[in-house]
Amino acid sequence: MQVSTEYLGLTLRNPLIAASCSLSKDLDGIKKLADSGVGAIVLKSLFEEQMDMETRDIEQYIGPAWHTEARDYVRNMGMQLGPRQYVDLVKKAKSAVSIPVIASLNCISENWWYEYAHKLEVAGADALELNIGFLPGSPGQSGREVEETYFRIVENVKATCAIPFAVKLGFHFSALPWFAWQLADKGAGALVLFNRFYQADIDIDAMKLRAGNRLSGPEESHLPLRWISLLYGKIGAGLSASTGAHSAAEVIKLLLAGACTVQLCSTLYKNSLTRVQEIIDGLQAWMSEHSFSSISDFRGLLSHEKMDDPGLWERLQYIKALVGIE
Repeated sequence: MQVSTEYLGLTLRNPLIAASCSLSKDLDGIKKLADSGVGAIVLKSLFEEQMDMETRDIEQYIGPAWHTEARDYVRNMGMQLGPRQYVDLVKKAKSAVSIPVIASLNCISENWWYEYAHKLEVAGADALELNIGFLPGSPGQSGREVEETYFRIVENVKATCAIPFAVKLGFHFSALPWFAWQLADKGAGALVLFNRFYQADIDIDAMKLRAGNRLSGPEESHLPLRWISLLYGKIGAGLSASTGAHSAAEVIKLLLAGACTVQLCSTLYKNSLTRVQEIIDGLQAWMSEHSFSSISDFRGLLSHEKMDDPGLWERLQYIKALVGIE
């Protein structure tokens, strides 16, 4: 069965992408992921916050006697050191593996997005994934202000870089289809749905904040499944599914809904890298059973756009809740 696919203008040998995580943080991990059979790799994100924290650790040893310009110089040097190491990783990865390497950025200051994106393009990254995530914790910040921040980042990265890029989103937007359409119109080549943000929990015995469940479960695939179906064919960008894909079944469902690619993360931690080939084998077996010779034969077949009764995607949960239909 032909399982190759197109994503961000790149030809992938299959629709499985190793998502940005610790498995892709170094060259050894990147090689192992490529050997496992994935179609592309998203490198672990370059986090501005991490670089900022490390730079502040350096600054505390400088002392108040240093001149302001010297402190600024040291701070800027620290903010550049992390990207240099990341750029070096991109270069080594491109030399070591034959599949597309996608660099990932997560910044909190708008100006760093453009500078870092350009550096990663020069380093040879095949594409970028903008891992944008702002927590609008102030009641004074409107949803429109948050959206405009995304738009400025996308427009400026588009103006800065020639390579394609995807935007990785959370789902907390009041009008997601309009927002997605705007991002595509402003230059995003694909949207990754959805970002699984840090899960917070509370230890009731110690009465302290602690990390929640780090890994997803298959049931979490239903959220990207619905929104990919609703967006397929309606915006000028590809759709990559993220969160909840643990087996061939979830991957097939997401492709039927309209996904170009499916990103794997938690299942690789839970089941090891051998899971990749298991999913590919399961996908090919299902395609053979249903007489599909390529992914394009069935991608989006059950999307909102192509279904005879697209309203099912919008009201299915309400039908069950109201009249008990299973």
